[in-house]
Amino acid sequence: MPLTLVIETAASACSVALIRDGAVIAERHEVVGRGHAERLIPMIAELPNGGRANRILVDCGPGSFTGIRVGIAAARGLALGWGAEVAGFSALPLIAAAAFARDAALAELAVVLEGGHGEVFMQGFSRPLGDVAPFASLKPEAALAALAGRAAIGNGVRHLAALDPALDLREALPRAADAVLLPSALTGLAPRPIYGRAPDAKPLAT
Repeated sequence: MPLTLVIETAASACSVALIRDGAVIAERHEVVGRGHAERLIPMIAELPNGGRANRILVDCGPGSFTGIRVGIAAARGLALGWGAEVAGFSALPLIAAAAFARDAALAELAVVLEGGHGEVFMQGFSRPLGDVAPFASLKPEAALAALAGRAAIGNGVRHLAALDPALDLREALPRAADAVLLPSALTGLAPRPIYGRAPDAKPLAT
């Protein structure tokens, strides 16, 4: 039966999973900070049959610039070596899907991830996951205003806690195994980075 290898490196966790027919066969999940380049391939090798799969699904962002590049490069390299297909997804709906699965009372929420330069990546979701509005990179004050009373979930909620500790804020990191919860419409992105902000360095005008 076809296997899917899921690679998640867009935040401080390095996370991989093998999925078959909507079930998680095996997974590895570690909070590594910036150590994705060192841990990703060894973690894949620890999976059954070295993680070899017919399909590879990789987080394309937004999130850590370095983590995203590490994950996509590994996915492309393994796909080439294994003759596998490769596609992308985003950590934002991944976290939303996991939150909805854990809390049946949640009808809507906002995922808030670390964005760099004092900003957060934010995207709203409601049940059931399907077509979603674009995410935005916002200053915490703007994110707070856009929250509109919804629960906020992700690794960027600490920025909102500093503004209003009474909010419904839930820390969470994306986990590769939660990809089983994503609808197929959200797992067909091109395997290229979604950075979410313009590059900090720009080429000199000529």
